[in-house]
Amino acid sequence: MAAVLSCGPGAVLSHQSAAALWDIRRTSSPLVHVTVPVRSGRRRPGIVIHRVRGLHPDDVTVHEGIPVTSVARALLDCAENLRPRELERAFEESERRRVLDVRAVETLMKRSPGRRGLRPLGALLKQQNGPPPVTRSELERLFLDFCADAGLPRPTVNATVEGHEVDMVWTKKKLIVELDSRAYHRTRAAFERDRRRDAKLQMAGFRVIRVTYRWLTEDPTRLAQTLRALLDA
Repeated sequence: MAAVLSCGPGAVLSHQSAAALWDIRRTSSPLVHVTVPVRSGRRRPGIVIHRVRGLHPDDVTVHEGIPVTSVARALLDCAENLRPRELERAFEESERRRVLDVRAVETLMKRSPGRRGLRPLGALLKQQNGPPPVTRSELERLFLDFCADAGLPRPTVNATVEGHEVDMVWTKKKLIVELDSRAYHRTRAAFERDRRRDAKLQMAGFRVIRVTYRWLTEDPTRLAQTLRALLDA
């Protein structure tokens, strides 16, 4: 709020800072991004000022008491700097938090010719088919990204199988992937509980494979080969 006020009348929080305020993308940057009318706003230490000729009324609002760009405008602004996968996560998070208005995004894109963010944001709109996966950890999100990169079919996330919640499952293939994280599986009790559950699932005809963060990030090729073989079996 201090950054917005210091930039004068008409200033609004924008870009990565707006995305953080809407809670669709976290940022650890100490810089605050503010968009201001073209003739206002002096340089301020710690503030990245974006000057524009004007802001459409639909592109600005107030959230948590702070003047800020809309979710649609924040996504378009961020699309010019984020990597495709980062933008995809922000887009999915906005949908998951029920703050995304697809029509508002489409309308904004039509009245924003020449913006560099149009192409990546437009590509995201075209590939949306169904609700975003409900992930509960960064490891789960990394695994879904890995499946997309490897050309593997997307599994169902956090599903209930035989009365047990599993991380990832291809139900028709009866294949389950459990993502082992030290944060959730480091105790002896958790270790024992997981193995008993695996045995019950295997008795029900499911194959269970446990994937660690290290395997996922350091040897993705071998992991992809393993999962592809199991899915094809």
